[in-house]
Amino acid sequence: MFVRHPIWLRRVATPGARAFGVLFALESLTRALLTTVIPLEALRIVGSAQTVSVLFFSASLVGLAGGLLVPWIVRRTARRWVYTAGVVLLGLAAVVLAGGTPTTQVLGMMLRVLGVVAMAICLNLYIMDHIARRDLGRAEPQRVFYSAAAWTVGPFLGVTLSEQFGPWAAYLASAACSLVVLGYFWTLRLTESPALSQPRTPAPNPLHNIRRYFAQQRLVMAWTVSICRNAWWAMFLIYAPIFAVQSGLGAYVGGLVSSLVMGFLFLIPLWGWCGRRLGLRWILTVGFGVSGAATLLAAVVANLPWVALGLLVAAAFLMVMLDSVGNMPFLLAVRPHERAEMTSVYSTYRDMADMVPPGVYALLLLSFRLPIVFVASGVLMVTMAALARAVHPRLGLARAPAASEAIARPLHAGSKGR
Repeated sequence: MFVRHPIWLRRVATPGARAFGVLFALESLTRALLTTVIPLEALRIVGSAQTVSVLFFSASLVGLAGGLLVPWIVRRTARRWVYTAGVVLLGLAAVVLAGGTPTTQVLGMMLRVLGVVAMAICLNLYIMDHIARRDLGRAEPQRVFYSAAAWTVGPFLGVTLSEQFGPWAAYLASAACSLVVLGYFWTLRLTESPALSQPRTPAPNPLHNIRRYFAQQRLVMAWTVSICRNAWWAMFLIYAPIFAVQSGLGAYVGGLVSSLVMGFLFLIPLWGWCGRRLGLRWILTVGFGVSGAATLLAAVVANLPWVALGLLVAAAFLMVMLDSVGNMPFLLAVRPHERAEMTSVYSTYRDMADMVPPGVYALLLLSFRLPIVFVASGVLMVTMAALARAVHPRLGLARAPAASEAIARPLHAGSKGR
């Protein structure tokens, strides 16, 4: 007997923008449940924000090395197995983190980073295979919007489970979510582009990929924007909860603030609409500039913790505007025959954003108090706002006739990407 499934069910089970949005939302919930729990547990285990910075630096270093090897693995096995391995690592990380010792904390954080990197690279490749370039301007904001509920509920729910029942409860919830991600992923039965799944030439080594990537100015610009944007979020998600605890506001406030700012993700469609009409340069300049100024002010009034957190929330409001851009600059700029290799290099922005700031903060915290991280992050954002003035003015406009060509000319200086 023929059964007619609801339209929405067929859409989320068919590869496309909506299905990728659901997949990303489920993956986001798996990570969001622990995004505040991990730094707070690390602080409890090691005792200082400076040592927590070292832990995050070490975990991101492992993720950076692992991410560069992913295309080599993708070339030699089916991409679905690489994504599956990433999900398994994410779930295994939660189990290891439940150990509650310095060793399990470090190992769990490393496994978590490796899992996220593998999943991110494979998801970007699937998106480029199944979504037309002309539709990326709408698909990317939609993908981030779908994850809004996960990032809004996840941080506070994770802290609540940890405080009420113990950290193991949050870790268990995250591991269970990873099983849901795995089940939904295999339900989609995603196919791979023949050009990627059956390459005619041997995969170049990671160093060649890096040289090739940074020889293309349009890709460098996409990488720089993404790394600076994620550097701010890395700062906020690690140090805002620690600041709340150390200033006497408590872990619940840290989790609540994290969830509150993630609720701004529901504004992604609005910011996407603004970006299509005002252009990417406007989004980047205003977003980086205002958020940087608010972050600097938070450091100035750090002795008033509620005011400081309020300023960080205001900065997050503007950072969400930058998130509406998503990975669109890269997805439009990358050449089809280099997708796997260039995606692996581009995806290192996550690890660089998670690695470099904690490394810098670890050094600064040897001599200064915690608000110094707000100063360093604010300066970086303001600097990026100045650099964003060099972005092509028509990039991101809804009626721009050649968005990919605009990306290829990101700077007014006259130098051209190869």
